Amino acid sequence: MVKVGIVGGTGYTGVELLRLLANHPDAEVVAITSRAEKGVRVDELYPSLRGHYDIRFSHPDPAVLAQCDVVFFATPHNVAMNMMPELLALDTRVIDLSADFRIQDHQLWSQWYGEPHACPELLADAVYGLPEFNRQAIKGAQLVACPGCYPTSVQLGLLPLLENQLVDQQRLIANAASGVSGAGRQAKIDNLNAEVSDSYKAYAIAGHRHLPEIEQGLRAISGNEVQLTFAPHLVPMIRGMHSTLYAELVDSAVSLDEIQSLYEDRFAGEPFVDVMPQGSHPQTRSVKGANHCRLAIHRPQGRDTIVVLSIIDNLVKGASGQAVQNMNIMLGLDETAGLNTVALMP
Repeated sequence: MVKVGIVGGTGYTGVELLRLLANHPDAEVVAITSRAEKGVRVDELYPSLRGHYDIRFSHPDPAVLAQCDVVFFATPHNVAMNMMPELLALDTRVIDLSADFRIQDHQLWSQWYGEPHACPELLADAVYGLPEFNRQAIKGAQLVACPGCYPTSVQLGLLPLLENQLVDQQRLIANAASGVSGAGRQAKIDNLNAEVSDSYKAYAIAGHRHLPEIEQGLRAISGNEVQLTFAPHLVPMIRGMHSTLYAELVDSAVSLDEIQSLYEDRFAGEPFVDVMPQGSHPQTRSVKGANHCRLAIHRPQGRDTIVVLSIIDNLVKGASGQAVQNMNIMLGLDETAGLNTVALMP
């Protein structure tokens, strides 16, 4: 049985990890930390977990965490990077769900996060945890940087087009909408029900922190420089993400049928990417609670703009589910273990 530690278990990604790992056949959570909730039983804070966990929150102790086979960081940025040197020195395998190790240029990271990176020397060792593109590197990794939710939906949606150099890589557009849980479990006026309900808004159009991560990933996929216009939106629902992606074909002779087949072939062996039949319009509820990305490809009016619809649950394939998928790959387990959850309907 794999021994699992979780640092920062009181946020949405932390409790989502607990939910998924509760039914994992090969994993046991033996340590979960929270400075604020130290000594509190997990099932007292989260009654949904009653009968699944007999464990209390504890103070994060690297010596205790180092006894685990793998440690997840479900924390805000600036936490993992301050503990990482000591944990890696103790040969701990780590999956970080925060943004601390996603961007490999420490100066670029500092520009977007407003502070110096605490351990820039470790950035080169961090493996970006998008399994559908980086599976082999993940297998041998000690430190995996789990992708953000927006980056996951955008990169998976554009991956076959960029791998095959089919589109203008300087004119990519992502119009993406997320549920409120993407902002985390925090007391903030903008997240109150009275502020969010019956409303729909764009935000951070001038620049979102996920943009440099997305462009870095798209460059790795294409092998070339890319430019993405990224427009994030907030929708009045708890979880779910819908990314509408636009790309201009460089060869108008390529047919939609050929592109559809390209997507189907590229993701044929991927357990968590579902290429829908041509003409589909997948809904966010079709992935609610599940570790799936559903894709649909369109070519409106037969013109040269390809529109890709990319749907994920921001807390599962966009965070904790993908983190468990990475753990399974790192430790040589069945990649789908603990992740065969059927989406909730309605």
